Amino acid sequence: MSRQDFPRRLRLLTAGDYRRVFDTAAYKVHGKGLMALASPNDLGHPRLGLVFSKKNVRRAVDRNRLKRLARESIRLQQQRLPSVDIVILARRGAHELDNDTLHRQLHGMWKRLARDVQKSKTDG
Repeated sequence: MSRQDFPRRLRLLTAGDYRRVFDTAAYKVHGKGLMALASPNDLGHPRLGLVFSKKNVRRAVDRNRLKRLARESIRLQQQRLPSVDIVILARRGAHELDNDTLHRQLHGMWKRLARDVQKSKTDG
């Protein structure tokens, strides 16, 4: 049985990690209210970073809910995701999504990201 926790190795921890993804993002996946930037890594597993600003998601309770659901989604999908560093950004209106819609959005984004990474590996 695979572990389904969210350890430190699955997180982007430093400003340099985030900067590298922003500067070298090879993949961009949009969802309603969310956008994910991804950059390949050599670690053999995905890592996640979250950027949910007050400007786009006003209330702390909404930002925390979005972050919790994003972490849960990546935790459950980590076996299916390629080796990439992912930064999820919230857009205006992200807090208006209910939990079920957000789960579907994130699941679809992970599927598109995996497909894009696979496609670029077969093309290149």
